[in-house]
Amino acid sequence: MQQAAHSAHLKPELLSLPRFEKLQVSIVVGDLSTRGAGRWGGAVRPFLLAQALQRLGCQVQLVGFCFGEETAIVSTPELPVIAVNGRPYPGFVRSVQQLLPQIQGDLVYAYKPKPSSFGVALLKKWRSNCPIILDIDDWELSWHGGDQWQYQPGLKQLARDILKPKGALRNPDHPLYLKWIEQQVHQADAVTVHTQFLHDRFGGTYVPNGKDIALFNPEGYDPIALKQKYGLANYRVLMFPGAPRPYKGVEDVLMALERLNRPDIRLVIVGGSPYDDYDRQLTEQWGQWMIQLPKIPHSQMPEVIAAADAIVVPQRNTPAAQAQFPLKLTDGMAMAKPILATRVGDIPQILGEAGYLVEPESPAQLAQQIEWILAHPDEAALRGQQARSRCVEQCSIEAMAATLSTVLCRFFSPIGNSTVESI
Repeated sequence: MQQAAHSAHLKPELLSLPRFEKLQVSIVVGDLSTRGAGRWGGAVRPFLLAQALQRLGCQVQLVGFCFGEETAIVSTPELPVIAVNGRPYPGFVRSVQQLLPQIQGDLVYAYKPKPSSFGVALLKKWRSNCPIILDIDDWELSWHGGDQWQYQPGLKQLARDILKPKGALRNPDHPLYLKWIEQQVHQADAVTVHTQFLHDRFGGTYVPNGKDIALFNPEGYDPIALKQKYGLANYRVLMFPGAPRPYKGVEDVLMALERLNRPDIRLVIVGGSPYDDYDRQLTEQWGQWMIQLPKIPHSQMPEVIAAADAIVVPQRNTPAAQAQFPLKLTDGMAMAKPILATRVGDIPQILGEAGYLVEPESPAQLAQQIEWILAHPDEAALRGQQARSRCVEQCSIEAMAATLSTVLCRFFSPIGNSTVESI
């Protein structure tokens, strides 16, 4: 039933995509652990790319590293995963040597411009002459200060960074190496990005973060019952279905709730941060306005989102935020929820007129819009439906696959259900 509803909303051209049967694609991921690419199950970019490629008939594998004691993503028949133990330098050279023979694709799709992904893909290309697509979904240097970052150690510090067992330069993805690998982006045969910020910096083809709109279909869920299930029945629920970090603006929503001082409203955070103790810091200051739900399997996320009255995406105006396409945005759009977001990066273009937008870092504007949304449920529901339609048209897995098919056609000819010929 959900699949029928899903198909009925798609444009005809998305139902007749080119087929690339028997084309093998290896997606190279620097961190295949449950803390890295697997932290949100099937919701993060490598999985979305894999699903879109599979819609085109491709045979897809994920290959990459798992560092330290981290647990690797579970391999499945639908999506094989090959994880090699990642070591710091100089052992990383041996890790790469072990991984290279496992990359079986006719096409290599590197996820992120990192030595542990794009660097490995370049080595594979030099050995086998296979084409490489590089996907860029973050500006990696933004986490380290961006273009202003410099590495200028003294001799003693350089020796420590190289020789000590935990020396900084032993990390395969140290900012020094990130800066170098960013200068090699031109060596990719094609680049895909998902924001204007990244396109301006790296060029390439815009490929949105697609959503499985058959799974994320509000017709299959009962919001009232699900509010009861998750203990939210007594509240008007603003939901942040992601990992809080300072640049994501959760503090601004909590300050808005403090300003409103309404005991019937709560900000529900789903999953929390796997990176640090930022959740604890938020709870210590604003715990009375928060409810934190545990990490939820990706397949269960639609029912959690169904329990929300609105989804909040309050990004702050930082380079890291400008470079991102927030997955929680399309979570809410697909589930026809009112979206309250900030004018940062591509968010205004993604939402169009189908959401509520305020300036970043403005608790006063957030408070005003929260009250408006909750006081005008019919209007909010209509905007939610408009957001669902916009997501189906522009941000579905099928829409993602349609764009990817144009990229693949640069290297391979789709031939019905038979073989794929290299151009």
